[in-house]
Amino acid sequence: TANAPIFGIDRDGRVDVWNQCAARLTGFGGEEVAGKRLVEEYITDDYKARVQEVFTKALAGEETANFEFPLVTKGGVVLQILLNATTRRDDRGRVVGVVGIGQDITARMNQEQEY
Repeated sequence: TANAPIFGIDRDGRVDVWNQCAARLTGFGGEEVAGKRLVEEYITDDYKARVQEVFTKALAGEETANFEFPLVTKGGVVLQILLNATTRRDDRGRVVGVVGIGQDITARMNQEQEY
């Protein structure tokens, strides 16, 4: 199993990939998030527009690396995620969505704020 949270959204922004690491980090199982709009439901209000912009760019073929954003867990805890967003294509090369590979940097961010 992957050590990084991996999730995917379709062209409409609905979750269609959610690996075990994403489930473990957030407390939401794949079946709970499937078909839900990732930005509207799991991103804090102050980051919704920025995260949507990253996904919109990826849907247009422009990938984003090392983008930090807050992700809300089932328990209401806000995690800081470092994300690489990549365009997903079908076997004909058509864009079908975005895959995000993340890293939980919450502990590192908290440690940096202490200094």
